[in-house]
Amino acid sequence: MNLLTVSEARERMLAWVETLPAETLSIGDALGRTLAEDVVALRDQPPFPASAMDGWAVRAADTPARLRIAGESAAGAPFGAPLGAGEAVRIFTGAAAPDGADAVVIQENAAREGEVVIVPATKPAANLRPAALDFAAGAQLLAKGMRLDAWRLSLAAAAGRGQLEVARRPRVALLSTGEEIVQPGAEPGPYQIFESGTVALAALCAGWGADAWRLTPVRDDAEATVEAVRGEACDLLVTVGGASVGDHDLVKPALAQLGLEQAVGSVAVRPGKPTWFGRLADGRRVLGLPGNPASALVCAELFLRPVLMAMQGAATDLPMLFTRAGHAFEANGPREHWMRARLSPEPDGALRAEAFADQDSSLVSVFATAGALVRRAPGAPALACGDPIETLPLSRA
Repeated sequence: MNLLTVSEARERMLAWVETLPAETLSIGDALGRTLAEDVVALRDQPPFPASAMDGWAVRAADTPARLRIAGESAAGAPFGAPLGAGEAVRIFTGAAAPDGADAVVIQENAAREGEVVIVPATKPAANLRPAALDFAAGAQLLAKGMRLDAWRLSLAAAAGRGQLEVARRPRVALLSTGEEIVQPGAEPGPYQIFESGTVALAALCAGWGADAWRLTPVRDDAEATVEAVRGEACDLLVTVGGASVGDHDLVKPALAQLGLEQAVGSVAVRPGKPTWFGRLADGRRVLGLPGNPASALVCAELFLRPVLMAMQGAATDLPMLFTRAGHAFEANGPREHWMRARLSPEPDGALRAEAFADQDSSLVSVFATAGALVRRAPGAPALACGDPIETLPLSRA
């Protein structure tokens, strides 16, 4: 298949992705999930004019004055009668203002003398929250496709929602292949290395809203590869390794036995040229990532994240921003280059991006300290220190 640009490859992948069905969850279980519905306010918030301070509810036109204390209004226990001329009601933060009151005098500015309170001149609306100050009945508070964090959950709760419709979590099975790899904690042979890619990918998938698990790695054997994934109940199979140019490109021929169709065969990207995407006869999607850990993780940011977002009905755009080049960059070659970089603040608050000197795709230690990827477009000209450069921040949470 033709070598595709990054944007072409991503578009083809997303064209083969379907949003997963919705499910209903208790609001307490919905953290990190993606909304499958709009959340609309059922009523005004607050549903009544409420005091913003502890003090005295008054009619501004009566002030300054000595006012008769008519009663008390507390949160959840309002004063049950209209406020008459020459009257004041003791009121507490969040309590409903009595009918007729249009201001609150804070308690520090008032003096009580028995059944009378002395208040200064007060302007209408002082220290009083009007009904619907936060939101009005019928207002759309949250939109379908939003990721539910603590603040959005709080807003849904304030709207009275005890349950929410959310996209089902994508189920992701991760399979690494290769004669040279061994599981972390196992005893390696003299020419083997510890498999680290799927450990990172499982963590990334969890952060992107998916349920991911690591399958037992397989050697470079077509039948073993087929058997490892044949009955695996997942929405997306991610393979790491086994996709290259040469005699060890075994994964795609193996999965052809399960009806593999390809949308993407390889990508004009550095690192990560062997990245591919397809689907099996049973509908499971497959993303093939290179075996080198840095290549796999760069392409996870570029392709796996958008695929998982699309499965959840969320926005698939990469959160790109422009930073300042922390040093000179050479002109780029024909492949789009995503370089691991440090981010640091400049004295004026702008961010500075410095690419690591060694961008070898086998270096896990570099990725562990990187704060971003900087993008160099195909054929991009040289950049001077301080020039704007496209940057993809990496989450270090």
